[in-house]
Amino acid sequence: MAYRCIPLTLSLLIKLIDRIFLMPFTNDVAKNELGRTLPGVFQDPIQPQASAVSWGAIIAGAAATAALALILLMLGTGLGLSSVSPWAYSGVSATTFGVSTILWLAFTQIVASGMGGYLAGRLRTKWVDAQLDEVYFRDTAHGFLSWAVAAIATAALLTSVIGSIVSSGIQAGATVAGDVTAAVWSENSKFDADNGPMGYFVDSLFRRNINAAVADDQPEHDAMHMIGVGPRRFSIGSGYEVTRIFMNTVHTGPLSNEDIQYVGQVVAHRTGLTQQAAEKRVFDTYARLQTKLQDVETATKEASDKTRKASAYAALWLFISLLIGAFVASFSATFGGRQRDL
Repeated sequence: MAYRCIPLTLSLLIKLIDRIFLMPFTNDVAKNELGRTLPGVFQDPIQPQASAVSWGAIIAGAAATAALALILLMLGTGLGLSSVSPWAYSGVSATTFGVSTILWLAFTQIVASGMGGYLAGRLRTKWVDAQLDEVYFRDTAHGFLSWAVAAIATAALLTSVIGSIVSSGIQAGATVAGDVTAAVWSENSKFDADNGPMGYFVDSLFRRNINAAVADDQPEHDAMHMIGVGPRRFSIGSGYEVTRIFMNTVHTGPLSNEDIQYVGQVVAHRTGLTQQAAEKRVFDTYARLQTKLQDVETATKEASDKTRKASAYAALWLFISLLIGAFVASFSATFGGRQRDL
C-alpha cells in the first residue's frame, strides 16, 4: 500500500517545485523579452486582464488631432489669403497657390495626426502579459482609431463645407447643359429693355442714315398719326416682333426664308433700304447674334469644366492627405507605446 503512494507523492512534489521556482522565472523572462522589467524600472500596478482598447487615450489623441488641425487650417487660410491679390502682376499665381495648398494639407495631417497618434499610444493602458507582436498591433490600432475619431468629428462639424466641395464637382458635370441654357436665356431675357445683347442686335436692324431728309419721315408719321399710333410705339412694337422671330429659331438654326423676307420688309419700311439690302442686313445681324450666343455657351462650358476639374483635384488630394494622416497616426502610436512601456 505504501509503494503505491510513492508516485503520487513524487508528482505532487514536482508540481510544487515547478510552481515555486520555475513559474516566476518564466514570467520574468517573458516580461524582460518585452522590455517591461528592466533594472531600475518599477512595475506599474496594472491588472493582466486590462482591456485591449483604451478609449480614454483614443479620445484624447483624437481631440488633440482635431484641435491642432483646426489651428493649422486657420493659419494656412491666413497665409493663403495674404499671398493672393486681385490686382494684376501681384501675388502668387493660381498654380503656385494650388501646390502650396496641397503641401499645407499634407503638412497639417502629418503634424496633427502624428501628435494625436503619439498621445493615443503614450496614454494607453499598459498590457503586462501581451506578446510583442500583439502590443505592436494594439498600438497601431490605437493610433488609427484616434485618427478615425478625429476625422469623423471634423466631418461632423464641417459637414456643409465638405458637402459643398464634393457636390460642386458632381453638379458641375451634371448641370452643364442646364447652366448653358440658363446663361443663354438670361442673356436673351434682356431683349425687352433698351440695353442688353438682344436689344442691341434688334436696334441695329433699324439704324438709319442720319443724313436722310426729314421729309422722308413725314408720310410715315402722317399715316401712324391717322391710326393713333406714335412713332415711338410703332418702333417698339416692331422691335418686339422681330425679337420674337429671332428668339423662335436662334437656338435651332438659321432663319427661314419667310422670316427673312418679312423682317426685311419691316426693316426696309423703317429705314428706307431696298428689300435686298434689308434682307442682307437681317441675315448678317442674325448671324452675329448666333455667334454671340455661341460664345456665351462656350464660356459657360469652360467655366463648368474648370469647376469640375478643380473639385476633382481637391477631393483627390484631400483623400491623399487623409491617408497620409492615417499612416502617420498609426506609426506615431507605436512610438508612443514603446516609450510608455520603457
